[in-house]
Amino acid sequence: MAAPPILSSIRVSDLGSCCPNLPPFSFPSRITTRRRSSLITSSQKSKKELSSDKKRELLEHYGLNPDEFLSSEPSPKTRNRNQPQKTRGNNPPPEESKPPRQTHKLLQVLGGKARRKKLLSPKSMDVRPMMEVVKGAAFGILQVAGGCPASLRPGRWLDLYSGTGSVGIEAMSRGCSEVHFVEMDPWVVSDILRPNLEWTGFLDDSVIHTISVENFLERAERFVGTFSWNQSLGKDGPFDYISVTPPYTQVDYAVLMNQISNSSLIGDDTFIVVEYPLGTDMLDSCGCLIKIADRRFGRTHLAMYGPKWAQKKRKSDMSLRAVAEKV
Repeated sequence: MAAPPILSSIRVSDLGSCCPNLPPFSFPSRITTRRRSSLITSSQKSKKELSSDKKRELLEHYGLNPDEFLSSEPSPKTRNRNQPQKTRGNNPPPEESKPPRQTHKLLQVLGGKARRKKLLSPKSMDVRPMMEVVKGAAFGILQVAGGCPASLRPGRWLDLYSGTGSVGIEAMSRGCSEVHFVEMDPWVVSDILRPNLEWTGFLDDSVIHTISVENFLERAERFVGTFSWNQSLGKDGPFDYISVTPPYTQVDYAVLMNQISNSSLIGDDTFIVVEYPLGTDMLDSCGCLIKIADRRFGRTHLAMYGPKWAQKKRKSDMSLRAVAEKV
């Protein structure tokens, strides 16, 4: 379709009189227009950032002060530098720092030369020391079975899963000459066990093994024969006493007792004290030793293994006590 006619009698001189700066030119008599294409193109913002000079010119064009707008805006390099760097792979979130472990003095030595001395123990439940009523009953049975009701027979003690060391310290207080503590937690050793030994005065008679009980029992042969780091301590050979007080839910008692019974750490005259939870089946023997006592204290049980002569001695002492009570 043709464009509508346009007045063609406009003269250049007329335009020049009203617009003197306009260059001379001529109009066509008829302006024709082409039909615009109906193609619609989509616009997209450029990914490239404007340079600071371009931004300054643009702001000045609109009558704005560029310093007010460009001073607080970081440069692309600074913006990239401040952004956290992306790393490949799925990195785990940083671990939250755990609060420091704390201790208190709720335990004490029950008998012997260090009687009533307070002992450190952790406030948390990750280390569970033997209850005092259970500890008192265990040493009472051992002293009677060994033929010395007032104290323990002299000998060496192995404290497995020692934790605070309350069992081994009780043993030295009541007459043992040497105790070996097996505890795998370095914090417990440095902040609880060693201070307790220093406070009670038994550090020089002790040997601390910072190792798991399983690994200790696997290397039992290394500790029999040349056992003591101090030549003045003890004698060679098996232990006279062994205490086993593990965390209930972290051990298999059948595997643990089998490992102890097959080790060279026990002998014909060894006594073994085992603390175990309710519902655990304990065998009537441990290697060459027989069960001489089995007591219950609420949900806690206490099994005692020893030589046959100790069971006979205990029975005779019990009969003598019964006769004395009747008289």
